[in-house]
Amino acid sequence: MPVSSSNLRGALLSLASFGVYATHDVLVKFLGGSYSPVQTIFFAGLLGFPLMTIMLMSDRTDGNLIPKHPWWTAIRTISAVATGLAGFYAFSVLPMAQCYAIFFAMPILITLLAIPILGERIGLRRGIAVVAGLAGVLIVLRPGEVDLGLGHLAALSAATTGALTSVIVRKVGKAERAIVLMLYPMVANFVLMGLALPFVYFPMPVFHFGGMALMAALGLIGGLLSIAAYRSAPAVIVAPMQYSQIIWAIFYGWLFFNESLDLNTGIGSAVIIASGIYIVLREGTPTVSSNRPVLENRSRFETGILPRTSLWTRVIDRNASQD
Repeated sequence: MPVSSSNLRGALLSLASFGVYATHDVLVKFLGGSYSPVQTIFFAGLLGFPLMTIMLMSDRTDGNLIPKHPWWTAIRTISAVATGLAGFYAFSVLPMAQCYAIFFAMPILITLLAIPILGERIGLRRGIAVVAGLAGVLIVLRPGEVDLGLGHLAALSAATTGALTSVIVRKVGKAERAIVLMLYPMVANFVLMGLALPFVYFPMPVFHFGGMALMAALGLIGGLLSIAAYRSAPAVIVAPMQYSQIIWAIFYGWLFFNESLDLNTGIGSAVIIASGIYIVLREGTPTVSSNRPVLENRSRFETGILPRTSLWTRVIDRNASQD
């Protein structure tokens, strides 16, 4: 397949992946109107365990499930659990487009966190892009003009802890088994949400439980499409496609939740997206970044419900190489 055709295929697969993820988030928002994030995450995670079991059975690498970097693994696990709780809550109380606008700050935050954790050096151009992206977040939030609630704080927290989980994977990913990095957040979600569930549980009709099953299925489909996209085209082509979610957010928000895009969210989103794309393009230049923390982050913000796409790819590729 010619290079240009392969790049186009990768871009289209990535667009499809993020379209599926956006549909997944519609269900998160819909169910969030009736249930606590604790309950939604518990049952969605429970439905994701069969996939993890299959991956455990198919992993042919030698070793055990004890992490080689227990402290980093613990921090990452806690961050993933916090990201899921904060992200699900944000979707339940904020307009979808505003949630995505704030979540889009993740590449900017990854770039910042890579400085102390990975020893990444940020040049003047990427530094300006980071400052511009943070300014875009302020445009969306409008501090002083509107009252900032728990939803805004939750969205910012999800972006920050999601960025932290990504940088930690970049730091210890070569030493740790992918299965270990995937399993611990899922088990932690199951245990912690299960302990909290009796305090927030609300009986679910079959229709809503089916919605949670569909949410798990959409997460799986989105992950498979994302893996196919990264196998077809380089990250510098695939990664920017995540910003297409804002289009889905505007459409779905209008269609299902009677939401409209306000001017500040639109302008702030444009600034954040431009900053993120510039950071991705700069990292794609070999002389700019030795760590490529944003480009190597091949997943959305991690919730611990389903395996992380980048780690999932590692398991599949490693098994394929042993055939």
